[in-house]
Amino acid sequence: QVQLVESGGGLVQAGDSLRLSCAASGRTFSRCAMGWFRQAPGKERELVAAISGSGGITYYSVKDRFTISRDNAKNTVYLQMNSLKPEDTAVYYCAARASATISPHLYEYIDWGQGTQVTVSS
Repeated sequence: QVQLVESGGGLVQAGDSLRLSCAASGRTFSRCAMGWFRQAPGKERELVAAISGSGGITYYSVKDRFTISRDNAKNTVYLQMNSLKPEDTAVYYCAARASATISPHLYEYIDWGQGTQVTVSS
């Protein structure tokens, strides 16, 4: 099992940037592919970005504005969000797979953080 703690959310204006962090403990971090998901009120949870255990492979559903990265020495995964829009408002979750292989599928992530709120005002 991996314990995950997100941080870095907040209230920003449209066009601003935020960097989310997710600190992991437990299972060997480099053996876990990681994902950032978000869930807006009344909507299903969706994948934002994912990264393989080594960090060499990434996947994005929000392209151009968001960047996922990881520091395996610090057991931390990041989500850099630029040019934020009101529609980016959601609770953002990080999640871990029990495999280093990247996946775009929510059901393949077994450990979840508690989430951090991101609110973008217009």
